Amino acid sequence: MKIHFIGIGGIGLSALAKFLANDGHQISGSDIKQTEITNDLALNFGAKITIPHHADAVEGVDRVIYSAAVRPTNPEYQRAKELGIELLSRKESLKTILGSKEVYAVGGAHGKSTTSAMLASIIPNSNALIGAISKEFGSNVRYVDNNRIVFEADESDESFLNSNPHMAIVTNVEPEHMEYYGYDEEKFYNAYRNFLNLAKIRVINAEDEFLSTLDIDALRLYPSRDITELEFVLVNGEPHTKFKLKEYGTFEVFGFGEHIALDAALAIFGALKMREDIEDIRQNLLHYKGIKKRFDIIQNQENCVVIDDYGHHPTEIRATMKSLMHYKELRGFNKLRVIWQPHKYSRTIDNLPGFVKCFEGADELVILPIWAAGELEVDIDLKGAFSRYTLHMADHITRKDGVVKVIKEGNIITEYRDNLIVAFGAGDITYQIRGEG
Repeated sequence: MKIHFIGIGGIGLSALAKFLANDGHQISGSDIKQTEITNDLALNFGAKITIPHHADAVEGVDRVIYSAAVRPTNPEYQRAKELGIELLSRKESLKTILGSKEVYAVGGAHGKSTTSAMLASIIPNSNALIGAISKEFGSNVRYVDNNRIVFEADESDESFLNSNPHMAIVTNVEPEHMEYYGYDEEKFYNAYRNFLNLAKIRVINAEDEFLSTLDIDALRLYPSRDITELEFVLVNGEPHTKFKLKEYGTFEVFGFGEHIALDAALAIFGALKMREDIEDIRQNLLHYKGIKKRFDIIQNQENCVVIDDYGHHPTEIRATMKSLMHYKELRGFNKLRVIWQPHKYSRTIDNLPGFVKCFEGADELVILPIWAAGELEVDIDLKGAFSRYTLHMADHITRKDGVVKVIKEGNIITEYRDNLIVAFGAGDITYQIRGEG
């Protein structure tokens, strides 16, 4: 088929586009700006890319798949409707794409990208559709000519209910994206119940407050009991975690932190349920090299390390801050500078007390303007809320020749050229800290 994607530059939609291209379909797509992702699609997957959106882009296609950010006013959406072309949201398209596959779906509030990428490393003869770039295979997609697929399942719009899970792994559950659920917690938790009930095999973090209450047949991980002898080590300056898992012996995985060991343990349990050999699991886990934008070391010098991290919720940031404190100590640094780009006004307001606490341990905190992600602007006194920190309110940052420059009103207000520097956020901060934007 000829399939067109509106919003093809998004990490989730681009994964579906690549997967369908590998499956023999002819793909095209559009987005508001050219990015690394759109370039990759054009170069390596033969996709015709339209920048920005234009009504003509849907002429002659058989199906249109659109991202959650696309509104009915979009010119391509409207033109496809006029022409009678089949229009599917990303959520609706999953039924068609995954309906006949043996899907190993990984869901949860935090850690699902990491756990998915780890599971894909552990089961190398599987397809993978992940909401992040796995550094092992340099993409958010891996294509193998069989029916098995590791899939990162998204709860933000209940699309995980369309993922046809043969196995469901859930890392943890915490109310998020509550605007979609009408701020109804029962509706939110029921979505997770329904997701788990769809699967024949279930693996859960049994110490999660919600998951521990479920009366379902599942393989349950008890991190405080099952994971022991936790150790953080440096390998060529990069973080690795060693741990013992029940009677299965010792494992080593890229990354620092208790949450890394937990994610790895869930992936190991999932692979064991799929009858993978334990020694193969142990060796294949070593192939996991982390994922882009998750504790992503983009500058690794003796006197200065710069890390890009996607953390955009207090729970995620708090876990990464713990890892950073270990890393800082092992590398012998004496300062940790944190740069944060808040993501969405709604998330910032809903979680403000958590955000104020989660940066504890930072020697300096830089706050950039909120990345709106399409939301209307709301006035939030971040300077007042974060007054306990050594604080810089800035407009943007950049990095050049190993130096991170913090800029406000066109002037450099401070520069960082040594110690440990981390940038948190799900907006364009990743391009700023990499010196690309």
